[in-house]
Amino acid sequence: MRGFIDELRSIRERDPAAGGLIGLFFLTPSVHVMLAYRLGHRLWRWRFKFLARFTMQLARWFTGIEIHPGATIGKRFFIDHGMGIVIGETAEIGDDVTVYQGVTLGGTSWQKGKRHPTLEDGVIVGAGAKVLGPFKVGKNARIGSNAVVTKEVPEGATVVGIPGRVVRLKGERAQGFSTEQEELAKRMGFDAYGVAEMPDITAHAIKALLDHVNAQDQRIDRMCASLQKMDKSFTTPEMPDLKDEDFAVIEASDQQNSV
Repeated sequence: MRGFIDELRSIRERDPAAGGLIGLFFLTPSVHVMLAYRLGHRLWRWRFKFLARFTMQLARWFTGIEIHPGATIGKRFFIDHGMGIVIGETAEIGDDVTVYQGVTLGGTSWQKGKRHPTLEDGVIVGAGAKVLGPFKVGKNARIGSNAVVTKEVPEGATVVGIPGRVVRLKGERAQGFSTEQEELAKRMGFDAYGVAEMPDITAHAIKALLDHVNAQDQRIDRMCASLQKMDKSFTTPEMPDLKDEDFAVIEASDQQNSV
């Protein structure tokens, strides 16, 4: 009983809209499906496989969350919202893991044996993400919304895109965008990490423009340096700064379109 109360409290810590413990118990699909899973998994281990599958099928009807009773799930597992979750038979999930709606922990092979991923302690998987295959997602890793991950994720990494790409590793920026590109992208209101490797022609076009602008800036800087060496009187023209108000109209338009 103490362990169950601990799980309810952990959900309240991760969900600001959770409310009290009584409301959590009666109104949270994650709680309902995990109660069914604990029973179904025990029946599966006792080799009452039909009863185990039937238990989880009932839970699926009521919650929209599909968990195979053969999956191994640790303590304080939280499914936020929950609709459309699929967790395969050989999936392994550590303690304090959080997943959002539409997540699939699936396989890429019909062969028997380990087919599904292992999520270590503290992993967060964003809405709509697909983690496919028998590999590990390291402790405290973050998988972005709608990412498709098909290979191992290091501990503490942040992965986004299709296919999944590591963009941060233990808080440090990974390879992909230079510091100058990142600063320019933030100024323009373009989240480079949010679309890295996504099959989005608009995103790729913007990234290509950023690459081109960055390359032009470097070329101009080298040309100005060469001219100064040739002519001491040459002065480098100052470039106008990009100001936040210059993009206020764009930002307001984006917010209006997203409503």
